[in-house]
Amino acid sequence: MNALLICSGGFDSVTLAYRLAKEHSLGALLTFDYGQRHKKEIDAARLCAEQLKVPHWVLDIGNIGQQLSGSALTDDIEVPHGYYTEQNMQLTVVPNRNAIMLTIAFGVAASRGFNTVALAVHGGDHFIYPDCRPDFIRLFGEMQSQALDGVAEVGLYAPYVHGDKTDIAKDAAQFGVPIANTWSCYEGGELHCGRCGTCVERIEAISLAGIMDPTPYQDNQFWKAASMSRVSQEQGT
Repeated sequence: MNALLICSGGFDSVTLAYRLAKEHSLGALLTFDYGQRHKKEIDAARLCAEQLKVPHWVLDIGNIGQQLSGSALTDDIEVPHGYYTEQNMQLTVVPNRNAIMLTIAFGVAASRGFNTVALAVHGGDHFIYPDCRPDFIRLFGEMQSQALDGVAEVGLYAPYVHGDKTDIAKDAAQFGVPIANTWSCYEGGELHCGRCGTCVERIEAISLAGIMDPTPYQDNQFWKAASMSRVSQEQGT
């Protein structure tokens, strides 16, 4: 496998980068600037590429992102706090984001001789993000086989799609990911906020994996209450 990895600079995609590098399957990183509210994750992706000594391309699709309005990730909307199963997390959905990025990535892969596009979507994303679900990944791969028929053979690799973020955290420990160098927070402040959905999920997963988290957070306790609230909702109490 010679993979072109879509890398945001977040915990998930950087972990997959280190996993692929360890397996000698990482060809390059591809990062998208779609007009997200901060660029700290792009800087983290750039650092990852430098550390792994692979090419890194940043594609500016900001003009497209401007049309995908209504998300807290692209508009001046307050970032919701809590767990992803909460209804207010719908504000973090950027419509068709993965479908758009994957379409471009497959074209780049076919043009540059990569035989795989890799993506770090995982099971924890299924509830809130429809373009992270197993059926989407399967059908998108099939669609690209038709789109590139006779042009190139490029597969879609999403090893965490049936797992969860705890599996990713365990891989992070196994493959020596510099966790503090990854950026997940939606807020984009000086430190990870510790309260937005992706911070809560990140802290919880690392805790459940039983590994040390060197990342400084503004609030490293909020996730416990958010996790308890989620469990209570699931139990119907």
